[in-house]
Amino acid sequence: MKLGVFLVLFGDKKYEEALDKALELGLETVEIGTGNYPGNSHCDPEKLLGDGNGCEKFRKAVESRGLEISALSCHGNPLHPDPRVSGPHKKVQRDTILLAEKLGIPRIVSFSGCPGDSENSTYPNWVTCPWPEDFSSILKWQWEKKVIPFWKDEADFARKHNVKEICLEMHPGFVVYNPETLLKLRDAAGQEIGANFDPSHLFWQGIDPVAALKKLKGAVYHVHAKDTKIDFYNTSVNGVLDTKTYLDEMNRSWIFRSVGYGHGYDFWNDFISALRMTGYDGAISIEHEDSLMSPDEGLRKAIKCLKDVLIREAKPKAWWA
Repeated sequence: MKLGVFLVLFGDKKYEEALDKALELGLETVEIGTGNYPGNSHCDPEKLLGDGNGCEKFRKAVESRGLEISALSCHGNPLHPDPRVSGPHKKVQRDTILLAEKLGIPRIVSFSGCPGDSENSTYPNWVTCPWPEDFSSILKWQWEKKVIPFWKDEADFARKHNVKEICLEMHPGFVVYNPETLLKLRDAAGQEIGANFDPSHLFWQGIDPVAALKKLKGAVYHVHAKDTKIDFYNTSVNGVLDTKTYLDEMNRSWIFRSVGYGHGYDFWNDFISALRMTGYDGAISIEHEDSLMSPDEGLRKAIKCLKDVLIREAKPKAWWA
């Protein structure tokens, strides 16, 4: 396993400066945002694809520093019912696949998206319960008419362009938000569909990330390292569904934290061990969204924790067994 960072954390820096920062911190991989929600401050696929030497310069900037690109990330909502949103999001995703092919990167990271409740919708409708029956009808329509057809096409497009892994981040608000929904889409759309496994979004749903990893064995293609702290008092009163701003830390049921500040070394030891047991040996990409710490301090603390728990050497032959 190699330790890396989601480079959008340094979106205020130029591309080369951001890479230098990652190198200075002792990281080995970078995940690069290509647009949609993460922005494209370091990588605009459309421009790079139209620049004859652009892709080569882009790649050399990484390789010359001894770094690797773990993934190109274009988290968006390509299923948004408003074409003014879904149209650009789809284009960025397709351009990201084409750029990944040109750079020799086998994976992209995105969200599954969420449609509306009908052809006349203007906003997404995330269904979380089966009753009244309206909700079950909406969910059936979404998956049969929008979700599965779209992702079948995307998997086929990725396959044709040598991108083997579409890593969907399981995120509430979108149709893929837990292992069950990820596997449902994978079964319907193809083996190109897998997980960008981010435990922070599972914690607050009450999901055990280690159990989820075992369920998803063979379908985890990329990993985010991000933590969540559950406020047990607020959760006991209001439950885990929380629409308050992320900056209202005192009153929220949960908040995102730097690695080690939501769960201690015991969890992260178990998490890394479960990754190894299920066959994952790729990048551990730190995503910093801790509103209580500066980007620099939060990242350094996450790096320190993960360097202690990461398993780097090859699995040994069990001489005692």
